[in-house]
Amino acid sequence: MRKPSISLALRLGAGLALMGAGGFALAQIEGSRGAAPIDSSGSFEVSGVPVDVVAGNAEAARLGGWRLAQRKGWAQLSQRLTGRNGSLSDSALDSLVTGIIVESEQIGPKRYIAKLGILFNRARAAQILGVSNSLVRSPPMLVMPIQWSGGVGTTFEAATPWQAAWARFRTGNSSVDYIRPAGSGPDSLLLNAGQQERPGRGWWRTILDQYGADDVLFPEVRLYRQWPGGPVIGAFRAGYGPDNRELTRFTLRVENGDGLPALLDAGVKRMDEAYQAGLRSGMLQPDALLRISPPDPNAVVAPTETIAPVDLEGLFETPTATATTFSIQFDTPSAAAVASSEAALRGIPGVQSAITGSLALGGVSVMRVNYDGSAEGLAAALAARGWEVDQSGTTLRIRRAPAAAPAPAPAPATPPVPAEAAEDE
Repeated sequence: MRKPSISLALRLGAGLALMGAGGFALAQIEGSRGAAPIDSSGSFEVSGVPVDVVAGNAEAARLGGWRLAQRKGWAQLSQRLTGRNGSLSDSALDSLVTGIIVESEQIGPKRYIAKLGILFNRARAAQILGVSNSLVRSPPMLVMPIQWSGGVGTTFEAATPWQAAWARFRTGNSSVDYIRPAGSGPDSLLLNAGQQERPGRGWWRTILDQYGADDVLFPEVRLYRQWPGGPVIGAFRAGYGPDNRELTRFTLRVENGDGLPALLDAGVKRMDEAYQAGLRSGMLQPDALLRISPPDPNAVVAPTETIAPVDLEGLFETPTATATTFSIQFDTPSAAAVASSEAALRGIPGVQSAITGSLALGGVSVMRVNYDGSAEGLAAALAARGWEVDQSGTTLRIRRAPAAAPAPAPAPATPPVPAEAAEDE
């Protein structure tokens, strides 16, 4: 029996190696290695409301505790926004409350002790309190939560408690417009821990364009465990920009591993406060090198040599203007809202394509739109079709305008008198 040649064996080995590498890459792309962000619709939130209620049974005590938490939460929200305590009936509060967050609770046969968070509908609550419901947001920022544990840095290569804490955080009341990947698809390949040491602007332009962001944030935590089951120390660092410049750092500690979620939630909250403070002070601004300036249409290029004029009128078609790519942020409560919003954008004259690049069902998704015109023209076209538009450069935030009240029905007209009856009279 003839043995295969060495060159053939090498080729077969190389082919098997390539097949293995391809299978590894597919394994990295398939599935999800993180937690999807919760709804960030922007409800007013009041957290840490304590209740202690005694009733005839456990169910009645729990319901009474939730009722009491709604009243206390509304009083705190009114004091925070208007400077005075307010009160509403339980039926009115039921229509305003969009959710109750159980931070901790103890349920007994006739007693309910808990610490709750209350979410209020922003539009209705603002109308009752007489305050503005608009929130000035920063340019969209891509979040890469990096966790260091045991000397290994992880973002989306595997599910981490730090990424899960950022997914739990409600960003609706923050002035920073966070874009939080869920760890699915190519996230683990594009957004790994090594990216924080890669300052090349060309690469970052490509990555940020995929997620509809203007800049990147690096919230980082290093976890130190004193001994198995013992205290856990978290050293937090808030970085931003392709150069990973430091905004702040701090340290938190819990007594055992069971308190790790609470430690990370507290770290996320302080990170958000630091990023908001940086935004107000002007430090947290998108890197100017990440923005590609379009060519100046009025620029004149000096000819290198004199060429005799030739009449070419009618020989060539007039070149069309180059389309500009815009990032459109829109609410997507359901899959049907995604399809209807894309269809509405494609129906605008001048729009060449409209594709959703970052999908967040129940929250805010990002659509990439190629439009043959300026940002002001696109905003005007959207406003003419019933959208509310907030513009920031090439990023537009659109919302459906509230439906107007129906016009009153006209009074019935007096029936005309027949001509024969008029002659008889």
